[in-house]
Amino acid sequence: MNNKNEMEKYFEETLSFWKHLNKEEKSKLLNESRINSFLTGESIYAGQTNCAGLFLIKTGQVRAYIISETGKEITLYRLFDRDVCIFSASCMMKNINFDIFVEAEKETEAYLIPIGAYNQLLKDSVEVSEFTNQLLASRFSDVMWVMEQVLFMSFDKRLAIFLLEQAAIEENDTFYMTQDTIAKHLGSAREVVSRMLKYFSEEGYVKVARGKITILDQKKLIELANESNK
Repeated sequence: MNNKNEMEKYFEETLSFWKHLNKEEKSKLLNESRINSFLTGESIYAGQTNCAGLFLIKTGQVRAYIISETGKEITLYRLFDRDVCIFSASCMMKNINFDIFVEAEKETEAYLIPIGAYNQLLKDSVEVSEFTNQLLASRFSDVMWVMEQVLFMSFDKRLAIFLLEQAAIEENDTFYMTQDTIAKHLGSAREVVSRMLKYFSEEGYVKVARGKITILDQKKLIELANESNK
């Protein structure tokens, strides 16, 4: 299968509006889109100053995050195979005036639909508009979930939720991640993460090694994650 056919198959399976485009629109989109490769830790999107377009994750894993005035990062959501990164096209959305950053957590390949091509479809197609609105609603729901955690949940509960989510992503109770990285995901300080992991370790919930965490008692972490907010 050549690259153009592979891209068309991916678009057909990933973009709900694809079947509603005419032949000319499909051809234009395929001709203008391209595949991009990113190494682990590489920036994919660095705020509205480099508005590129719509990224469609072919393979890999990325995270979207914001940075506070004090320089702290907090992860808003993560994207995986066949997910679509809508905020990399935020410059075409007039009411979004804050910077979101996107970086590859693992080696990633993503198709890029340039902003000009997508913006034209957005103006011409009701189906593309509906797809965009649904995607935005889904991402803002992810953001609100993170804000709810930050504002209303104790840190032990937030950390328990994060560790369970990470184990689910890796499909393994043992995963490799530094305490600095966990702190970036949660918008906290490394010292806070370290103290809480030490407590979890003493309680027998997890085993902590250098750059590695093993969940020993998933049931206890689930109970903690499901507790009423303190």
